[in-house]
Amino acid sequence: MPGQTALSTDATAPSRSQIDTVLRAILRDVLALDEAQVEDFDADTGLFGHLPELDSMAVAGLLTEMEDRLDIVIEDEDVDGEMLETYGGLLAFAEAKSVGAKSVRG
Repeated sequence: MPGQTALSTDATAPSRSQIDTVLRAILRDVLALDEAQVEDFDADTGLFGHLPELDSMAVAGLLTEMEDRLDIVIEDEDVDGEMLETYGGLLAFAEAKSVGAKSVRG
């Protein structure tokens, strides 16, 4: 996708702020959301079941982009309703996967 925001691939784990920036870009790109709308997301902002753009087909695209841009692997058993319920849940999931991935490789 043009203008993709992705994490650098250095050996250190990315900061929460870096992950937040990339995750917001992914949501904007995959769901074609307005930048201002995504910037207004907070930890309690509802995602799946609250954003009509985030349907089951979009979830697949979202997870694929998260894997690509955050340099993580998301297993089927990692995916549940809780991680997709709110922006805070998705950010916490992405942060845990990113830190875990870097500690395994580093």
